[in-house]
Amino acid sequence: MRISVIGCGYLGAVHAASLVELGHEVVGIDVDERKSAALGHARSPFYEPGFQDLLEHSLASGRLSFSTDVTQAAGARVHFICVGTPQKHGEYGADLQFVQAAAESLLRVLEPGELVVGKSTVPVGTAAGLAQMYGEKVPGSLVAWNPEFLREGFAVRDTLHPDRLVYGIADGAEAATIESMLDEVYGPIVARGTPKVVTDYATAEMVKTAANSFLATKISFINAMAELCEATGADVKQLADAIGYDDRIGRKFLNAGLGFGGGCLPKDIRAFMARAGELGADQALTFLREVDNINMRRRIRMVELAREVCDGSLLGKRVAVLGAAFKPDSDDIRDSPALNVAAQLQLQGPSSG
Repeated sequence: MRISVIGCGYLGAVHAASLVELGHEVVGIDVDERKSAALGHARSPFYEPGFQDLLEHSLASGRLSFSTDVTQAAGARVHFICVGTPQKHGEYGADLQFVQAAAESLLRVLEPGELVVGKSTVPVGTAAGLAQMYGEKVPGSLVAWNPEFLREGFAVRDTLHPDRLVYGIADGAEAATIESMLDEVYGPIVARGTPKVVTDYATAEMVKTAANSFLATKISFINAMAELCEATGADVKQLADAIGYDDRIGRKFLNAGLGFGGGCLPKDIRAFMARAGELGADQALTFLREVDNINMRRRIRMVELAREVCDGSLLGKRVAVLGAAFKPDSDDIRDSPALNVAAQLQLQGPSSG
């Protein structure tokens, strides 16, 4: 199958190369000339374990190319939208300008019978809006929402060996056709018996943000317990081990520390709250505000701890901060707790950092 991937950042580049590994011919489209050129010459613009080898192998097959020209996507049966949805400046909501621009750019090449698949993390209602636009401007075109569940540091594995597939498809005469096309895209993955959830647009859009909200809640929970452990003298690691043996809870994501950062969890839970407010259901997600507060408080506490071990003042002290990315096995510094702490420490007057 010939497939286009619109947006070749972290999500899109990994997805494009992985689709080639699944047997398809893929063209990746991105407005950033330097990024497209780098990818086309097998130079990854980010660090991700296993991606460099995957990129080289996919390019060597002759079935992967990159371009800044969306007309190169002409003739693809399936078009994936993989652009970012950052937090709006000064607001909690998601900025959809890149999704809208990518969707509109496809109007230059989209033909009836071709399928547009959203993978970007978007507020509920986005897919339905795009489906209406395509229905009016390219009658007979198809739309689905297929959320991604990549973990930085495990993105290649999560793409080629996902723990589930989610298809958001509108009811109608074309639903079976869309499901069949997506099954063809993910043929080897479907053949392995990977669990598949076929649902409506709204549910598919909510899956990623709901999952991230749950994980963020779990991380902030153990960090709240860490605050209590400091006050009581208890051992938060042993506490996490003990409650983690309960299979209803599990041990994953129960490691106390600086909290979460990166380009997904923080902005996704805030966008989730913002969208709930727009829908008049803001009270359902008020707990996420405290999840966010606990997470940010951990950064402040780290600075306090540093000051405490330096006899109450960092003035003139020599301080080293090891690590800048928001998590291991990544070079992503978006909303990095480490850099936030480093900046706060610098304001305390150490001689170097």
